[in-house]
Amino acid sequence: MSHPTTSRAFFDRIYLQDADPWRFASSEYELGRYEVTMQALSTRRYRHAFEPGCSIGVLTERLATICECVDAIDISSTAVRQASLRCSRLSNVTIRQGALPTDIPAGTFDLLVLSEIGYYFDSAQLRSLIDDLVGRMSSGSVFLAVHWLGSSPDHILSGSKVHEVISSAETLTQDLGENHTEFLLGRWVCK
Repeated sequence: MSHPTTSRAFFDRIYLQDADPWRFASSEYELGRYEVTMQALSTRRYRHAFEPGCSIGVLTERLATICECVDAIDISSTAVRQASLRCSRLSNVTIRQGALPTDIPAGTFDLLVLSEIGYYFDSAQLRSLIDDLVGRMSSGSVFLAVHWLGSSPDHILSGSKVHEVISSAETLTQDLGENHTEFLLGRWVCK
């Protein structure tokens, strides 16, 4: 049975109450997290990126500057509408309503950005999801994860535990790990 905080209804309710409930477009924490994320990715250009849990598209918009194609999904149709508006001028971005693990885009990608969503899965689900995602990536592709170090009643795992589970994947080699005051950033390369 799925945790109630992983349902579409849960997230739609949050976004209907507040268009930017986590202040993705304005908080110092979020904007700083995006800056660090982009610094960790800016060493190259990417052919096809996948960003699950894109929310209102603030990071998606930035990823479009370093990627030929960005596929992004969010479980909340309300968030997807906002993200689509934000990125409407970007011809290399596709945003649609969907959830992991069922709505992974077709084809392969050379960049996966797992930002602030890993803690909505239990360890076994996350491990299975990582295996599925990495199975759609070629050798040398980048798997980047960024997760908050705080705790929330709607999280199943801590941010630290999410990164521990990712690090345990035999098909990934970590080449960057940063422990910031409020979040962890990890970058892995597919073997």
